Amino acid sequence: MSQDLQELRRKIFDELSGIVDPEINTSITDLELVDNVDITGSAVKVDLHLTSPFCPAVFGFKICQDVHDHLLKIDGVDDVKVNVSNHFMAEAINNQVNNSPNPKKSAA
Repeated sequence: MSQDLQELRRKIFDELSGIVDPEINTSITDLELVDNVDITGSAVKVDLHLTSPFCPAVFGFKICQDVHDHLLKIDGVDDVKVNVSNHFMAEAINNQVNNSPNPKKSAA
């Protein structure tokens, strides 16, 4: 892994560690909710699961939107896709978050 990719990965995980589950006020990394982070060029895909399949949808949306928005703030990241699994509203959450505005694309 190149040094640039290692640095980008570190920045991504630094951001992820600052995102908390609003219901229990604990970092999503401490809760081990992040299953995979895939970096392809300037695009990042984050696979995660929520604390339970019936976690209140509002908290699922909040966590996923925070992942999307926080990672887009990182230099070198131009696109973020979030894939939540194990939730009864997973498809709706994924669609809502992944279709939310990307200021880096609208500025281009």
